[in-house]
This record gives sequence, C-alpha cells and structure tokens, in this order.
Amino acid sequence: MFENGRAPRKPHERVEARRLRREDGLTLRSIAARLGVSPSSVLEWTRDIELTKEQQGAIRSSDAAREARAAGNRAMRSRARQKRLAAQDHGRQLAGQEEPLHVTGCMLYWAEGSKRRNDVEFTNSDPDMMRTFVMFLRRCYGVAQDDLRLTLNVHLDNGLGLSEIETWWLDRLGLGRQCLGSHTINRYSRASTQTRRGLPHGTARVVVHSTFIVQSIYGAIQEYAGIDRTEWVDL
Repeated sequence: MFENGRAPRKPHERVEARRLRREDGLTLRSIAARLGVSPSSVLEWTRDIELTKEQQGAIRSSDAAREARAAGNRAMRSRARQKRLAAQDHGRQLAGQEEPLHVTGCMLYWAEGSKRRNDVEFTNSDPDMMRTFVMFLRRCYGVAQDDLRLTLNVHLDNGLGLSEIETWWLDRLGLGRQCLGSHTINRYSRASTQTRRGLPHGTARVVVHSTFIVQSIYGAIQEYAGIDRTEWVDL
C-alpha cells in the first residue's frame, strides 16, 4: 500500500533513508545531506522508526562533541581578536610618540598598503618609497631582514634580465638575496602598443607575515588621523 493512497516521491531515496535511520541511527540532517534531500522529507519517510537507546546515546554524544568543537573554535577566534585589538592599542601608543619615520611609514601604508588582517603587504614602483617603507619596518618594528619577503612584477622585454632587475631592487632596498620570493613575469604581446620602457624594473612588493605588526600599524593610522575603523580588526 502506498502512503495516503499515493506513490511515494523519490522511492529509492526513501528506502535508503529508512535504512540509514533504522540500521545506522543517523540524524535526519545527516541522512538529508547524504541523500541530497530535505530534512522534512526524511522526517516524513522515517517518523515511524524508533531509535534504540544506543543510537540515541550516540547522537547525543555526537551533538555534544560537535558543540564542544564549535565552542572551542569560538573561544579561539575570540582570543585571536583580542590579540589584534591589543596590537592596535600598541600602535596607538607608538603614535603618541609622533616619531617622524613611524608617521611616514603608517601614512604610506594607509595609502598604498594592502589591507589584510594578518600580513603587511606593500607594493610600489618607486624605489625611494619602497626603501622608506622597508626602513620603517626595520627601525620601528625591528623586522629582521630574513623576515622580509621581496617579490617583483616585471616585464622582461625591456632589455634587462631578471637577475639584473633583482639586483637593482635589492641594492636600493638594502636587502640580501635570501629575501627574494617568487616573481610574476610578464611579456608584452606583439600587438601591444604600450611603451616598453615605462617601468623597466617593474614593481616591487614587500611582505611581512605578522598579525601584530599590521594591526599595530592600523591602530597607529587611526590615532594619527583621528578616525575609527573598527572593520580593520576583522578584515
């Protein structure tokens, strides 16, 4: 006999849903996700099946473990956010000293830096600006040379080889070759009408993987400018 005098929809899914509920004791949501159907359909198909005490206990244990993991993740995210806020407070305190290089570096980052939550990333084609920003990182935040990563975005159709371009940037930034990362190499197409010698040395990007430093910079920017950008904590 069919339920309510009608043939059941998705008969194969219904049979499998009943088996999973009766034999494996899976939750309605688990069955629905596995079969690609709605939880309400699973409930309709299996409402007459009673789970054993062991199956009920397993579901409760699974729910408790899942909630414990979720609570742990929430606590971890909360602690990480508090650290970011503390780093911003540190930056605000540095701003109170009004040290010229710190002011300059923070303003450069506000204008040209990538707004990331956990990394300092600064890109430009001006070697003097890049040198000033590297000096800012090293003097104001004590960044070691080995913690700086330099990558380039260049065209190699300007009569310069990659090694020459690398050396040109390293010399101007006062960095060693251990700082070099993976570059982006471009070539002009034959149809391109772009002036090939516009940026013969391309653009440089300096990266420091430090949540503390980038959040300190954000805090200092807000203090210098008298603004409040709460979204920078959770970028």
